[in-house]
Amino acid sequence: MAMALVCWKCDRELDGVILPIGRRDACPHCAADLHVCRMCDFYDTAVSKDCREPVADEVAEKERANFCDYFRPFAAAAKDSSSAEADAARARLESLFGGPKSATTPLADEAARLKKESSSEADHSRRRLERLFGTKDGAGN
Repeated sequence: MAMALVCWKCDRELDGVILPIGRRDACPHCAADLHVCRMCDFYDTAVSKDCREPVADEVAEKERANFCDYFRPFAAAAKDSSSAEADAARARLESLFGGPKSATTPLADEAARLKKESSSEADHSRRRLERLFGTKDGAGN
């Protein structure tokens, strides 16, 4: 049984798309170009120029329609294996070193302290000016 072709961007089935996919064909659901490197069987971020086809010309924009003659639609294009591998590696690291650290860092803590300090200095200066020149509403003495 052959896998149904799915859009590389929205991961929805491309029932109405006629093969071979042309350069101007777009996903009927999200309007993404379909004749793109990300939708090709040769697309592989682990190799040079992200393409396993050795004689294909390099395509700079992997998510835009192109004229590559070696394009071969890949049924599971939306299933990015590199992100799955990255998630698995991240999970292994978290199990080794514990969960993700809190969002605060020593640098962020220092920045927050300095901001608070500068605002309190500004408040102090404002109060001194108000005492010198009168009240906040500008009424004077």
